[in-house]
Amino acid sequence: MNTLQGAILGLVQGIGEFLPISSSAHLMLARWLLGMDGADPANRIFDILLHVGTLVPILLIFWREWIDMIAHPVRNKTLLKLFVASLPTLAFYVLFDMDMFESGWFMGAAFLCTSLLMLIAEAVSARWSERTATPSFPQAILMGVLQGFALMPGISRSGSTISGGLFGGVKRGGAARFSFMMSAPAVAASLLVEGKHAMDEHLLEHVALAPTLVGLAVACVAGFFALRLMLKVFEKHSLHGFCVYLALLGLCYLCLQLAGVQGIPPFAAPEGMSFIRFLN
Repeated sequence: MNTLQGAILGLVQGIGEFLPISSSAHLMLARWLLGMDGADPANRIFDILLHVGTLVPILLIFWREWIDMIAHPVRNKTLLKLFVASLPTLAFYVLFDMDMFESGWFMGAAFLCTSLLMLIAEAVSARWSERTATPSFPQAILMGVLQGFALMPGISRSGSTISGGLFGGVKRGGAARFSFMMSAPAVAASLLVEGKHAMDEHLLEHVALAPTLVGLAVACVAGFFALRLMLKVFEKHSLHGFCVYLALLGLCYLCLQLAGVQGIPPFAAPEGMSFIRFLN
């Protein structure tokens, strides 16, 4: 990977993290379009570092909220809600082996699932006569459950969690803000787990320093502007435009799979792998 490729991937991550389109899936598509080796063992740790780059805007833009929830944990229960919302995602990670989707074979179908989920969420949200400004504990848990599915490439984390908020009757602006803040503990946990894995497998030796630093910086800057923009967009506009985009992208990807295009994995689960970890 050269510096230009690192910058492009950083841009994709910075924008894709805060749009309901699945940044992990778009990173895989970007590598394919750039002619990069999708099986490179350094990709996994590089992607985690890019997520750290998009974690910085979340800390900066919501800095008042972070300080208040840490300073007043009894009055401001947001920190506890974020912890509770993270538990279902942790359970998904422990119980289900998402590595079986790592090749991208299910990505087209996952795009379609995200599109359908957001479409249904918008329809359900329209039926709520009264909506809450911020998620309650049950609503936070629902958002956390849907975040668990986003461990699969093609299932958008922001799209699924915002949909969870809309399902539960949260105003779209409040659902978006909580959704973006939910990514902080998820990224921190991923960094710890994948960082240990990278050290155990000596993957850090394969990471190119200059492209990684450039990618991380680009992801941080692009993510900052994308987050500020999407907070305004989600406040006033529906998810329908993203539903159409993901539906078209999913259909195109499935067509490429059926056509047997080189570099696109066939629509078939890897042999010898199970979705449930203890069955592997």
